[in-house]
Amino acid sequence: MKFKEYTLKDPQQDHRFIPQEAESAGEYLGLDDRSVLRLRLLAEELICMLPQLLYYGPGKFWIEADEKQIELHLKVMADKIHDYDVDRILSVSSDGKNAAAKGIIGKIAVAVERMLGNNENIADYDSYGVWSRGLAVSDRSAFWSLEAYKDAFKDKQTQQEYSDDWDELEKSIIANVADDVRVGVLGGKIDIIVIKTL
Repeated sequence: MKFKEYTLKDPQQDHRFIPQEAESAGEYLGLDDRSVLRLRLLAEELICMLPQLLYYGPGKFWIEADEKQIELHLKVMADKIHDYDVDRILSVSSDGKNAAAKGIIGKIAVAVERMLGNNENIADYDSYGVWSRGLAVSDRSAFWSLEAYKDAFKDKQTQQEYSDDWDELEKSIIANVADDVRVGVLGGKIDIIVIKTL
């Protein structure tokens, strides 16, 4: 079942509508209060990505659900690809890393930027620890999955080696409530799907 599609308009309206729509969908599906609250939390986390994503162009939001899972969808139609050298910009930072890439939401936003920018070199780019382990790249598309990123931390050695990334993952609302977050870029379209299993 697909709930109504919403065209993103302005931050104030979007920030009101998206959590309300998630809550309404949860109630319509007969979820208990705790599950409805979790769905709303996931929608609020999705909102945190909007400023970085809508920079590329207009977007739409909708919810799809069946008896097994609920998906929060965000699609942005990139109407401008910005030509800038990310590595050169990051070299200004004292540690060479992007301060905006802190936290899981920041990493997702950076994943989109990298996928839109340079698909040829993205698989080798890993200044955020194990970030690229959640990434799959082909000639025409790129895809990142939170589930695959989490899998990279299964062994204790990786958790210790990338302790900051592991700490972010453990504290992240979206990483602990969602079952997966999938980010895809294909033909200038950015798709983010937050998945919650019922």
